[in-house]
Amino acid sequence: MDTITHTLFGLTLYGAADKRELQKNEKRALLVTTLVGSQIPDADVISRLWDTEGMYQMWHRGITHSIFLVPLFALLIYWLVRVLFKVTDMRYFYWAMLSVFIHNTADVFNAWGTGYFEPFSDARLTFGVIPIVDFVYWGIFLVAWLVARRQNVRHTVYRYAWAAILVHVLIQGAQGAYLYQSYAAEHDEVALSASFIPTQFTVVTKTGDAVSIFSDSVYQSSELQYELTSADDADLSPLFDENKEALTLKQWSPFVVVVEEDERLGLFDPRFFDGESSFLYEYIEL
Repeated sequence: MDTITHTLFGLTLYGAADKRELQKNEKRALLVTTLVGSQIPDADVISRLWDTEGMYQMWHRGITHSIFLVPLFALLIYWLVRVLFKVTDMRYFYWAMLSVFIHNTADVFNAWGTGYFEPFSDARLTFGVIPIVDFVYWGIFLVAWLVARRQNVRHTVYRYAWAAILVHVLIQGAQGAYLYQSYAAEHDEVALSASFIPTQFTVVTKTGDAVSIFSDSVYQSSELQYELTSADDADLSPLFDENKEALTLKQWSPFVVVVEEDERLGLFDPRFFDGESSFLYEYIEL
């Protein structure tokens, strides 16, 4: 998810806590806990500074988004609020765990995916049923904030907001699973990418060297948008030798389209194809 959405996750989690018996410094500690927890997995962006081998694509949303690092991040946040706000209640640790868990798990549901089980598996886990920026989330957050302003017991409103988010994810997930299974029966490989419009999906399939991109929904007929041919027999050694990001992209993507032309050798992730190219495209000039 984008930074704004993760920040809203942290604020909404803070809103869902019953703070009626908390002192001022305890409320501040809780706010810092949920906000830092909602952002800390993305601290991996700093790895750009020392990436000389084109590995950032794998590092971003990699080990920092692992489910196994959630307790470690939570412990770090708990130590931080203890030092800053002189609080010792273990509930801050659990709130931190929940905040980091929400961040890491939310990112699994979009097309970018995460290294959810690193370091035990380097597989990129992605469901592709929620867009990177989900305006349904934003709408739920906005409605909750507007309603909560008129309530004396505000945390209940935000808990209903979290329930609405869960229902939204379940509905999108069920539709995505249905579409995935319907295509998987006829194709070698299938990948999903959710549209900004709820219930709408881009479905990318690959059978042999043929790649097809469909616009589909459980409420409408499938529409073929693009047909591509991948040069899977091409020798990619020169590409990988000169462009390290290309090797990383091949490992990162569910599958790629290989482009072999007289003057260019490259590959791209078809989930982000716009009719002319993909913004995840690595190549060399021959």
